[in-house]
Amino acid sequence: MAALKGIHHVAYRCRDAKQTVEFYRDVLGMEFTVAFAEDHVPSTGDYDPYMHVFLDAGGGNVLAFFELPEQPGMDRDRNTPEWVQHIAFRVEGEADLLSAKASAEAKGLDVLGPTDHGIFKSIYFFDPNGHRLELAVNTGSEAEMAELKRVAPLMLEEWSRTKKAPQHAAWLHEKARAAHAAAKSRLGAKSRLGE
Repeated sequence: MAALKGIHHVAYRCRDAKQTVEFYRDVLGMEFTVAFAEDHVPSTGDYDPYMHVFLDAGGGNVLAFFELPEQPGMDRDRNTPEWVQHIAFRVEGEADLLSAKASAEAKGLDVLGPTDHGIFKSIYFFDPNGHRLELAVNTGSEAEMAELKRVAPLMLEEWSRTKKAPQHAAWLHEKARAAHAAAKSRLGAKSRLGE
């Protein structure tokens, strides 16, 4: 088997290639690097005109989109909740996460979070195509990550048998809930002080 060197690119469908490039450039600072278009799909030979655009997401990661004007309008998988399928981008620090949130909100986007997951914090919003996006900053310690890696096979095995949430990493959710409670308490204190 070939040794993988990483993900070359991830491709999604978009409604409008130009609008999509402008969104990712203006909201997330991605560089638009490549575009190509054909009337026939190279891999199948099928007639299906398309515009294929590529954006640099940093760190050697490439996000691509296809606009398919002759296909029925795009939609999402209605059997899967909106929050499941998403694209997550890593940012350097918590200040970067908060700055990105403020910038996205200033552009009129509805932003959820930050949400504390115990080992990373995230914000969420949607692109113009309805794709859910996440910006995340890692906050977990090396020891926490090692413990999660250790219990991952045990959790998957238990899940496969029971389809119920295993408790091997319950500490992670307790940590996140405690952080949520502390943040809520700080907000309540500020509002009582009139800040």
